[in-house]
Amino acid sequence: MSGADGTAERPVTRADVEAARERIDDVVHRTPLDTSRTFAEMAGAASVGLKLENVQRTGSFKIRGAYNKMAQLSAAEREAGVISSSAGNHAQGVALAGQLLDIDTTIVVPEVTPAAKIEATRGYGAEVVVEGDIYERSYEHAIERADETGETFVHPFDDEAIVAGQGTIGLELLEQYPEIDTVLVAIGGGGLISGIGTVLKAAERDVRVIGVQPEGAAHAKPSLEADEIRELSDVDTVAEGIADTRLLETTFAIAREVVDDVVSVSDREIAAAVTLLAERAKTVAESAGATPLAGALSDAVDLEGEHVGVVISGGNVNLTEHAELTRTGLHELERYADARLAVAGWPTAVGDIADVVESAGAELDVLERARRTSIDEPNRVPVTVGLEGSGPEHLEGVLESLDALEGLSVLERSLE
Repeated sequence: MSGADGTAERPVTRADVEAARERIDDVVHRTPLDTSRTFAEMAGAASVGLKLENVQRTGSFKIRGAYNKMAQLSAAEREAGVISSSAGNHAQGVALAGQLLDIDTTIVVPEVTPAAKIEATRGYGAEVVVEGDIYERSYEHAIERADETGETFVHPFDDEAIVAGQGTIGLELLEQYPEIDTVLVAIGGGGLISGIGTVLKAAERDVRVIGVQPEGAAHAKPSLEADEIRELSDVDTVAEGIADTRLLETTFAIAREVVDDVVSVSDREIAAAVTLLAERAKTVAESAGATPLAGALSDAVDLEGEHVGVVISGGNVNLTEHAELTRTGLHELERYADARLAVAGWPTAVGDIADVVESAGAELDVLERARRTSIDEPNRVPVTVGLEGSGPEHLEGVLESLDALEGLSVLERSLE
């Protein structure tokens, strides 16, 4: 699955990436590399460095490739205007590049695109068209419109200039983290990992390049193992930013040479990674951006004793969605429990419930009267609670204390 010797002829070279860096140098941020002892211990690694592209301009790495591509358009192509398709982050990159280069831009996005990404794209001056239930439908609509209007289509990943722009992250990784042994990168269409891999496989030292995909959009490994592009009929993942159905010709040609392996993680593992990034690294990541960390913390990759780079590719997420992801993540980490109580003396029992939870050192996240069902006794009020604690034993102890209260019983709990 890998061309470790770096001798294969590829559509994009390290020289292309270095030229891209000169082109975009005054536009993009050199994002920080944040080393984490906590994640290193969890992964069994010597060190873990988080490459924080979530603090890049537009909130993701996409401005790198978009600007590199659009800065090289001819006068006629610029005059025609640019159209593109995106799940959200490429949209913002194209929109900002258009604003900086004085090019009119139109972006077609799928219905699943978070509102925050749509509004941010419009804020950069682009027209946004919502079309299609998944990215592939948006892509088809954008291509059809480009054929009709003559607008210049800027592909989100299957373009040599786009790949070269994304590869500038690889140059920064080598400079900021020279001891790096392995890098984990999310794969959607493959532009990011192709660019980073191109640089790392041309480095003096051997660096392993691992792709990470959600289980519900895991097309890359079957394609690389079969040595031909395999397309999924549908995708189903919380990580909408990498919910692509396939690699395309350019990215497949590069990935087959520079990617050492691809692993898959569940949506719940991704949610846990989002949660841990917020709690331990104090950084907000979208689900796609947290996917490589989920891979690093899974059992799918052996990182024992290695210096590991993890590319946090984006942070564009609605606050309500982020809150829901972190709650799911706490469930996955066994630090959150839902329970249904039967309570006498409602609402005077509210104070007793709060006191028990507080005295046990837990957090009472939810406390509300529930809709009555057939299991509820007529002389008791059904109540649901959400509890955050340090682990399953702690939470079980809190629930036992609640169950011991006079006039209260625990009917159902998520820990069982």
